[in-house]
Amino acid sequence: MASISPTPGSAEPQGQDKSLGELLSVVTSDLQNLFRQEVELAKAEIREEAGKAGKAAGMYGGAGFAGYMVLLFLSLAALFGLANVVDEAWAALIVMAIWAVVAAVLYQKGRTRMRTVAPKPEQTVETLKENAEWARHPTK
Repeated sequence: MASISPTPGSAEPQGQDKSLGELLSVVTSDLQNLFRQEVELAKAEIREEAGKAGKAAGMYGGAGFAGYMVLLFLSLAALFGLANVVDEAWAALIVMAIWAVVAAVLYQKGRTRMRTVAPKPEQTVETLKENAEWARHPTK
């Protein structure tokens, strides 16, 4: 296979020979594209986690409202029922203790759900680490 030599006075490389400046330009462009893609991935992950957090917060709100309504009506019913057996003040304290336990259980369930939300975009962090490793050792 014969090698093609550049014509005299020609400043442009021919064939597959590229200057260092052109290679750096290609690498810079690739890195910019990679960075943009990583930012888009991070945005997508954050949107997904925000959706999970919103659902968990909705459950907190729903549990709070349901607990309030139940507390209101069942407390009155229990209070009036217990008032036939014990003094009204003791009946009110008993009903209050029952609802304190219910509130603790609802809080614990909401807290457990909220802990499943990951605020850090794990996949993006992992790929950024891989990219940094590749940048240090591109031939591996």
